[in-house]
Amino acid sequence: MAADLAELVDPAHTALVTQECQKGVIGEQAVFPALAEIARREMIPNAARLAKAARAAGTPVVHCVAMRRPDGLGSNTNARVFGAARKSPVKLTPGSEAVELIPELGLEETDVVLSRLHGVGPMQGTDLDPVLRNLGVTTIVGIGVSVNVGMTNFTMDAVNLGYRFVLARDAVAGVPEEYATAVIDNTLSLLATVVTTDDLVGAWGR
Repeated sequence: MAADLAELVDPAHTALVTQECQKGVIGEQAVFPALAEIARREMIPNAARLAKAARAAGTPVVHCVAMRRPDGLGSNTNARVFGAARKSPVKLTPGSEAVELIPELGLEETDVVLSRLHGVGPMQGTDLDPVLRNLGVTTIVGIGVSVNVGMTNFTMDAVNLGYRFVLARDAVAGVPEEYATAVIDNTLSLLATVVTTDDLVGAWGR
């Protein structure tokens, strides 16, 4: 498995992509506090390890963040999750601290940051697909939140676009935790190669 994984996530054709790893989503002041609390236990430390390992191996790191204009123009209103976000005192306003990456990831000059105003996943409303193709990427290592919606949508969109998707199960989070585990085991495992942070750190260190 180690040799196969090393080939699958070879830096020559792989990118590490983070989904909504921003202060207003999984930081101390978050739109969905329960999700942020779970993320801080395991997901955030592992995401930080993966970002460091990816950079050391020469794997591109791309961060996808969500935001919403104060007037709401261009953002969705067609699902309950968007209504809940609008009611939160935490506002993901462009240029605000809420859309900044969590400090644990340690933003570097070589990282790429993409933002979106609409949708539930990073493949819609951003330049992620063309950016990855311009980087020669065929394998995406996806981390972030949430398994409930965003990471599941990300996985399916990426697979539909022809990418190989690798999911670091201990660098994602969802609520409740047992539900997230069930989704990974029963749905995402059918679409992605599910591994651990240790697996990926080992592969990038080979």
